[in-house]
Amino acid sequence: MPSLPSITIATRESRLALWQAEHVKALLAQRGHAVTLLGMTTRGDQILDRTLSKVGGKGLFVKELEAALEEGRADIAVHSLKDVPMELPAGFDLACVMQREDPRDAWVSPQHAGLAELPPGAVIGTSSLRRTVLLRSLLSNLKRTDIRIEPLRGNLDTRLRKLDEGQYAGIVLAAAGLKRLGLAARIRHIFGTEEMLPAAGQGALGIETRAGRPDLAEALAPLADQTTWLAVAAERAVSRAMGGSCSMPLAAHATLDGRRLHLRAAWGEPEGEARLVRADGVAEVEVEQLAAAEALGLRVAADLRAGGAH
Repeated sequence: MPSLPSITIATRESRLALWQAEHVKALLAQRGHAVTLLGMTTRGDQILDRTLSKVGGKGLFVKELEAALEEGRADIAVHSLKDVPMELPAGFDLACVMQREDPRDAWVSPQHAGLAELPPGAVIGTSSLRRTVLLRSLLSNLKRTDIRIEPLRGNLDTRLRKLDEGQYAGIVLAAAGLKRLGLAARIRHIFGTEEMLPAAGQGALGIETRAGRPDLAEALAPLADQTTWLAVAAERAVSRAMGGSCSMPLAAHATLDGRRLHLRAAWGEPEGEARLVRADGVAEVEVEQLAAAEALGLRVAADLRAGGAH
């Protein structure tokens, strides 16, 4: 029997990123691979005084990891898929998408059960333009024009610390990260997708490799989840068609009912009127190929633009 390739995983050093890398390491080790981790600090981890949309986008979390792949210091990089740019650089592949955790957003607050219970003039923390426009819409529906939404940067533990220090009345985080780190008890409310539509790829893990590594593609194939991959392919196609950066106040979420793919998207202005442009599409045939999922994403993106999104 040929020996299985040893694999080095490039990972950020936040607690959540290390959990994700250790999770993949354990799955690969179960299949007989020798696996090591290469911990790294990225530009996205270092720049905490400005919003991502103003300093280069979520690609700041992956560039150093890609450099490690390109230089041969690592074989794969494990990412939260919502942090992965919609267009990978030439020479890199998204080689695996794993089964999704809860894709929804979570409300975290020591004292307030939800938006309706916030005191006058309360401050909500989020660094996401998507969450900002969706929160503005929800607050508008509640006629809570007194609530402020302020930037919140840092890894998950840093954000929770800032909340506990009293800098915010509540913050919005991905439910998946809290659950993966055993912090589900911090969640006061999980927003249904009809309230707050998730980001493209939220809750899913993606594994990136250099192109032309069939040995790694074979090793990662057992870790892939086709249902998740089809859904996120549709979601990422919407984002790619609309511009594909974290400066885009865009939500996209797909689900499969059998093999029928249902995709919803929403777009809003971060300033001015708290109005959302929404689009909704269902694949006319059963979706089994990524190209068909992406075609649905392009159709929903066209509907967003027709509704006034830009």
